Amino acid sequence: MSRRLLTREAEGETGIDLSPMIDCIFILLIFFIVTTVFVEEPGVEILKPGVRLDAELERNSIIVAVTAENKVVYGGKELSVAGVGARVRQLLNRDDLPVIIQADARADHGVFSDVWSEVKNAGAKKISLSTRSGQG
Repeated sequence: MSRRLLTREAEGETGIDLSPMIDCIFILLIFFIVTTVFVEEPGVEILKPGVRLDAELERNSIIVAVTAENKVVYGGKELSVAGVGARVRQLLNRDDLPVIIQADARADHGVFSDVWSEVKNAGAKKISLSTRSGQG
């Protein structure tokens, strides 16, 4: 009698339960989506001055651009030089982020230094200049 029971149980279909593996895949997917960092570009084309070594842009940073026409842009919107300080101060109240200034090679140095001063006076602890690698 016991032999017949074993054979009947052995004849039943066996399978692998995939639901724990699918749960793990979804948890990994959610983890990677949440930890992904998006860099917000300023929204204008900038010709950066060339240097031999180029530091990579930091993730989660405030990027301010100075165009060749000496316009200051953040998030695709034009700001006045005085408005940069207020905007950076507002963003630094939420998080202590580094500020990266992308100045066009054809921009006036005076405008760049005014933007740098405004960012510094807004309380930014780490300010960087974004350049392109190689010789221009």
